[in-house]
Amino acid sequence: MNRQYADLVAPSPRRHRSHGPLVPAGHPARPAPAYGAPRAGALNVLVVENDPRAADTLRQGLVRHGYATHGATTGAQALRGHREADLVLLDLDLPDLDGLEVCRGIRAVSDLPIIAVTARGSELDCVLCLQAGSDDYLVKPYGFRELLARMEAVLRRARVQPAAEPDAGRTVAHGPLRIDPGARTATLDGRPIDLTRKEFDLLHLLASQPGTVIPRRQIMAQVWDDAWSPRGRTVDTHVGTLRGKLGSSAWIVTVRGVGFRIGGP
Repeated sequence: MNRQYADLVAPSPRRHRSHGPLVPAGHPARPAPAYGAPRAGALNVLVVENDPRAADTLRQGLVRHGYATHGATTGAQALRGHREADLVLLDLDLPDLDGLEVCRGIRAVSDLPIIAVTARGSELDCVLCLQAGSDDYLVKPYGFRELLARMEAVLRRARVQPAAEPDAGRTVAHGPLRIDPGARTATLDGRPIDLTRKEFDLLHLLASQPGTVIPRRQIMAQVWDDAWSPRGRTVDTHVGTLRGKLGSSAWIVTVRGVGFRIGGP
């Protein structure tokens, strides 16, 4: 195998599941460096990788093969940064969120192609990841040419073309509730609901995944870009306010010890 990709394809010695964050609470991982302006017409790949050395090697290889790239080192960054991407390469072992949660979060609001690139090699891990919405699954160590071939196959199936602007998202309908993420408006029975930015993001996240309980940590990561601390009762306060504006506590259901899901009037 070409030696220049040796660090890319080998699993990092840190690539094991831990029982806590890999960096201290309150000190989020530093975002991956930018690689300059993308070439006109280049597809943009989001590389979600906790190991900076592996991420740099991977991104450099992708750039040499004509892709534009940007990076994320945490699940929270991935949930925010995927809107600018044409494809996501997702490591499952992240310091703040499990990669499966990140995969579900992206898939709930986008058809963006996702390839899991991970050291988890069991059949169960692969099945769970594919069920979470991943389009393909590649186990480290892997060959760079194989990665490129899998990317091309996934993009070909998705018929992805580079977009001039990020996708604004699709309107979410849940009974009489309508949420337009592009216009950032929400209506109930045709009447507009006056929401703050965080209230809108929280309601959109819950309504985008009907029937799914969204863990508090994922809510903090996706809405507040902070999965490191519970921030007191921030989520509960916003949920209470939303229930009042929707006119019924039944609209947002609390699942004790886990999180919240969208309900109905």
